[in-house]
Amino acid sequence: MARIEKRAVVKQKPLIGTLPFKKINYQILGAGILSIILGYVALSQDPWNGTMPLVVAPILLVLGYCVLIPIGILYHKNKKSEELTHPTEISPENSH
Repeated sequence: MARIEKRAVVKQKPLIGTLPFKKINYQILGAGILSIILGYVALSQDPWNGTMPLVVAPILLVLGYCVLIPIGILYHKNKKSEELTHPTEISPENSH
């Protein structure tokens, strides 16, 4: 007869008090908000049929709403890439 092994299911507890966003997320979100504010400022310029309200303002608003804000929310740096960018160095004195 085959023996049936029961494995204990370990549930991960959510960490209380930790924020899901890192510093880079807040920087990207800040750039998105700044782009949106500049877009509305450009939209309010006179004359209403000038280059700023008709060309620059829509570009800044789309950049803020459709590019920067979603990237700021969804961006997540992988742990593997962090390990590759910060390798541990072995000093010559400790290698004996």
